[in-house]
Amino acid sequence: MEQSILDEDTVKTASTIEGITSTDTITTAKSSASRWLESFKQIWPIYLLTHIAFALLTYLAPLFTLPNFSGISLHISTFWHSWDRWDSGHYVAIATNGYQHLWQTAFFPLFPLLERGLAVVVRDPFIAGLLISNLATLGVFMVLYRLVAEDFDADRAWRAVFYLAVFPTAFFLVAAYNESLFLLFALLSFYQMRRGRWWLAGLAGLAATLTRSSALVLIIPFCYEYARQHSFQWRSIRLDVLAGLGIFAGIAIYSLYCYLQFHDPLAFSHAQVAGGWGRTLHGPWTVFARSVSTLLHNPVFSFISLHTAFDFGSVLFVLALLVLGWVGPWRFSREHWGYILCASAIYLFSLLFPDGGAYTTAGLSRYMLEVFPAFVVLAAIIGAKRNWNMYYLTLSLSLLAFLLLQWLTGGWVV
Repeated sequence: MEQSILDEDTVKTASTIEGITSTDTITTAKSSASRWLESFKQIWPIYLLTHIAFALLTYLAPLFTLPNFSGISLHISTFWHSWDRWDSGHYVAIATNGYQHLWQTAFFPLFPLLERGLAVVVRDPFIAGLLISNLATLGVFMVLYRLVAEDFDADRAWRAVFYLAVFPTAFFLVAAYNESLFLLFALLSFYQMRRGRWWLAGLAGLAATLTRSSALVLIIPFCYEYARQHSFQWRSIRLDVLAGLGIFAGIAIYSLYCYLQFHDPLAFSHAQVAGGWGRTLHGPWTVFARSVSTLLHNPVFSFISLHTAFDFGSVLFVLALLVLGWVGPWRFSREHWGYILCASAIYLFSLLFPDGGAYTTAGLSRYMLEVFPAFVVLAAIIGAKRNWNMYYLTLSLSLLAFLLLQWLTGGWVV
């Protein structure tokens, strides 16, 4: 009799515990969903207004190419095909026909693969690329906001997203390039690292390395965050540390494909030279030395000087933010060193393979978008200073509008 009563009590206790656990899980899921919804609500105005501005500039851009008082009219498709520039064509070619030439392997596979898949629905891989980039940008803004809001505060999070959205080369986040897709997966990986969800961090890292080779440096913040969250004790290491290998898995998968297709597992690296870019490994100081030399030995108002001045200026601006992230009143605390380690790694990787031609800084102002912790520092510096905020927005928005108009009218930007 007593045993029966004990068994009944045990069952009731187990049921109660199970019910509490189930309730806690549901509550946690609802709480997480509400935070993501709040992130969406906060960043949506930024996303919407920047897209309205881009659309307006896209509509007006033909005035730079049409003769004055001309009766010529352009087809409505001009509105979206104005964005079909430079590398967009390479991604479309890969999405349509696969990797037919070794030099194409310089463009990593995830973005064109998604273009190919979505093109089944929209019937145009370029339009598919635009949709992917714009959806990824929405994700970038949401993840960046939630990351910074949870680690710092909501105001800093909003400003970090806003300053990223109006950076002079931010239109590449919505172009049919892989910038926004890479940044989305890099942010997701870093977000999961900060939350100690190592397997999810590794999975997002895998997607990031399938998008851009620079994602390899995510292993640096992964190692730091893992060690920090385990009190820097070797005995605290668990099996989930192997999740970091996911960051290398993307490169491994792509290397296997390159071997099967071109009998060269490092085709994507060799393509940087064979493809005409001449990008080889150099010390990070090479960019600085060559940029100064270019500016000193060319006329001030020449194509090469003007482009070098802008790209090099972007590199120096982000460098200044990184330095302030390490030292001074806006430096990251030890708890947040993962941010500055991640930023420094991405920044240095961008400088290690400069363009081998006359334009050493080619692409660098676009790559600065990927150094997302720099915008967290920027938000801390000028967020509470009205005048500094005005200076940044005036300069950044002016350059953003100019560069986008140049891009839309066929000019080479970065």
